[in-house]
Amino acid sequence: MTATTPAPPARPVRIGLQIQPQHATYDRIRATVDAAERLGVDVLFTWDHFFPLTGDPDGLHYECWTTLAAWAEQTTRVEIGALVTATSYRNPDLLADMARTVDHVSGGRLVLGIGAGWFERDYAEYGYEFGTPGTRIAAMAQALPRIRARWAALNPPPLRDIPVLVGGGGEQKTLRVVAEHADVWHSFADPDALAHKSAVLARWCAEVGRDPAEIERSVSVRAAAPDDRADALLERGATLFVVPTSGPDHDVASLPGWLAWRDRANERRGTPVR
Repeated sequence: MTATTPAPPARPVRIGLQIQPQHATYDRIRATVDAAERLGVDVLFTWDHFFPLTGDPDGLHYECWTTLAAWAEQTTRVEIGALVTATSYRNPDLLADMARTVDHVSGGRLVLGIGAGWFERDYAEYGYEFGTPGTRIAAMAQALPRIRARWAALNPPPLRDIPVLVGGGGEQKTLRVVAEHADVWHSFADPDALAHKSAVLARWCAEVGRDPAEIERSVSVRAAAPDDRADALLERGATLFVVPTSGPDHDVASLPGWLAWRDRANERRGTPVR
C-alpha cells in the first residue's frame, strides 16, 4: 500500500471590511473601526487613493498609510491593510519600510495589499506618471522583489512574514504576478469568473513552480447578506470575503449576518470559528 500525504487543512473562512475613507469625518471612521473589531471582523482594509471615487469628487478624504498607522494603534486583534496600495505612488523600498513600521506598531497584523494603480486623477494631481496598464503592472512586478529584499535588510525586520495580497484579474500579466509573489489574490469576480481565473492562475503557478493552493482567494461582496452567490464563491475557493462600506455613515448593519455565515461555514468545514 502506498503511503499518501494527508491533505492540508482547509483555510478558515474570513470576513473583511473595506472602510472606504471618503465623505466622512475621521471620527466616523474611527468609530467604524471600533465597531467592526468589536463585532469580530477578521481584516480591516482602507484604500490607497487621494480623492473620493464616488459621490462628490472633492469630498472629504484621507490618505492610506497614515490611516493604517492610526488603525495599528487603535486596534488589538484584526489584521489591517490597504485594498490596495498602488506601487506607483511610493518608492518600493520606502513602501517596504512603511509597511514594516506599521507591522511593528500593530504587533504583527499588517497585510500588504498591492496593486498596479488605475485612477488617473491620483496620478495627474500628485505628479506621478500615469503610463499604461502594461507599464504600471510591470512596475508592480519589479517592486515586489525590492520590497521583500528591503524587509530582509531592515533592522528590526517585520514581526512576521508579511502576507502580500495582490489585487486584479488580468490573465496575461496580473495573474502571473500573483503566481510569482502573492499570498492572497483579491478580485471582484463572480463565481463563474472566479473559477475561470483560478484555472488561469493555476496554469501560471505551474509555469513558475508554485502550488496554487498556497494562494488564498479573496473577493469583494456587495450583498447586504450572504446569499447563493456567497456559497458559490466559497465552493469555488474563495475564503476571504470583503464587504465595502462608504461614508458619510459607514453603515456596518450587514456585518452580523456575514459573520454568522462565516462561523457556520467554518463549523461545517472543521476550520476555526472565532
